[in-house]
Amino acid sequence: MPALVRFLQRNGMTPINRNISLRGLRTFCVAAEHASFRDAADKLFITASAVSHQIKNLEEELGRKLFERTSRSLTLTESGRSLLEDIKPLILRLDEVAARHRVSATRSALSISVQPFFASEVFIPRLPQFTRDHPDIDIKVDTSDESAEKHPATADVSIRVFKSPPEGLSSDRLFPLRLIPAASPDLHRKIVVNKTSITGDVPLLVHDNRPKAWRQWQQSSGIQIPRDASIIRLDSMIAIARAAERGLGAALVPVQLSDAWFESGSLVPLSDHELVTRDAYYFVCRPGDANNETIQILRTWVLQNFVG
Repeated sequence: MPALVRFLQRNGMTPINRNISLRGLRTFCVAAEHASFRDAADKLFITASAVSHQIKNLEEELGRKLFERTSRSLTLTESGRSLLEDIKPLILRLDEVAARHRVSATRSALSISVQPFFASEVFIPRLPQFTRDHPDIDIKVDTSDESAEKHPATADVSIRVFKSPPEGLSSDRLFPLRLIPAASPDLHRKIVVNKTSITGDVPLLVHDNRPKAWRQWQQSSGIQIPRDASIIRLDSMIAIARAAERGLGAALVPVQLSDAWFESGSLVPLSDHELVTRDAYYFVCRPGDANNETIQILRTWVLQNFVG
């Protein structure tokens, strides 16, 4: 015996036809809510005659009159009010369950590997825009493994620094890595910067992956850095930026990723000369995933927001 029939019997209604129409019950609830077959029809995107027909069939199935009809009004009978009180919560619950399963069936997920400094300064601040536009895509962001020039096996896509387009992978070049010298305001006041040299007690913050970056900047800019400057080596760009912010030394920071630091005054550029490296940020995925619809959606958004 269908569960709906058992429910109706427990509530004093013995259906003549045990194949009770769920559509008819839903239509009944909407018609009762609006007290109008025409308004119910508009809500359900069917005709008023179809609403009337479904209600008539339901009344025959239940053996009860549910509405009092006049030319000007539609009101519930006592049986109709009792049915609405019992059935409406069930219909709402069924709609919730159906909606949840409908959404879960169409959701997709992406695992994205992003290097920490890019993630914290650029990617994550803009990510709410993507999630608002694409609420059906679940995002997992992995910000580990900064140094490796590779696409992590566990990631669907990655945004990382490579010296050239990575072999065996589908990639889009986003922008070159450009570095500019910067320091905290306090440290900046203690040193002298002119067109030919930086002088003063200036510790240099050096990234483990770029031990020659300061010398390369010196050669390209023609500005001499202190020969006897102490060196502080760090293994991540975010650590270098934080150390520079706290006055630990001068740092070469990525131009495109440091706008917020400069705008807030946490860091001050020491020169407008940039070191344009051979490296660049790339959007990367496996060739077999390049045509995946979800990855294509993310790729389009990344190219619109980060290419420069």
